[in-house]
Amino acid sequence: MSFFKKIFSKEKKETLDKGLEKTKSSFFSKLSKAVAGKAKVDDDVLDNLEEVLVSSDVGVETTLKIIDRIEERVSRDKYLGTEELNQILREEIAGLLSETNTGDETDFTIPANTKPYVLMVVGVNGVGKTTTIGKLASQFKKKGLKVVLGAADTFRAAAIDQLQVWADRTDVPIVRQEMGSDPASVAFDTVQSGVNQDADVIIIDTAGRLHNKVNLMNELTKIKRVMQKVVPDSPHDVLLVLDGSTGQNAFEQAKQFTKATEVTSLAVTKLDGTAKGGVVIGISDQFQIPVKYIGVGEGIDDLQVFNKHEFVDSFFK
Repeated sequence: MSFFKKIFSKEKKETLDKGLEKTKSSFFSKLSKAVAGKAKVDDDVLDNLEEVLVSSDVGVETTLKIIDRIEERVSRDKYLGTEELNQILREEIAGLLSETNTGDETDFTIPANTKPYVLMVVGVNGVGKTTTIGKLASQFKKKGLKVVLGAADTFRAAAIDQLQVWADRTDVPIVRQEMGSDPASVAFDTVQSGVNQDADVIIIDTAGRLHNKVNLMNELTKIKRVMQKVVPDSPHDVLLVLDGSTGQNAFEQAKQFTKATEVTSLAVTKLDGTAKGGVVIGISDQFQIPVKYIGVGEGIDDLQVFNKHEFVDSFFK
């Protein structure tokens, strides 16, 4: 069906297929057990399917939505064979992702009329936040865009040093201060420097701690406020990075961060090392925040723009 026509290059598609391999094999081995010996989709099959989806980290609420939709189709069509279940699941999951305005992009882009484009990145330590920033910087630079990085995670010296490594690796300028400096001051200097250098993209790293949500909220609000002194409508995107391999814990982090600040997009990392890739579907649906990027490998080019058609196609291949 044309809905699932290939959009990515062969190489990118192969990377995505490989990155989702663990999720896919786990999901389909569970699914084949769920429909074993059954010729049609009945209540037993739906109960088993519900269990499969929940155990694949799609999440309870999203699972119930999918089951409801399949039940509607069963009652409408009167008879659905289990061999049709893959295609139905594929269509319903793609439909759910469409409702969150997620996954329509095919390449790394920024809005044409926004310069500099200021991106603030949030997320707890260890989810791959700084690595995601480095890979984004690399991808934007490949597109011929001028990028400036800001090391506003001043809570950990390691975070500043790690971002410096990525700045050196991608050959983009970085604004940094000493550990313990005021993060808002670093953010202000970064945006000011970006404007002075005629940068296209400014990416600000922020502290990844959630132990005190009030402090986090105050810090992020202050960072936004000082950036707006230089670029009034910044940040243009607040990207929350989540580790896909943590499954339900990623849901909890999304919940906490969306309470602490306005998150406008998501990046889900480390999908290649886990069977929990279903988390992308659940988080996108539950929080109604678009998934923009997914990490499907260690390489610098293994951060991909999330495209729902390609993701669903790889998942059900």
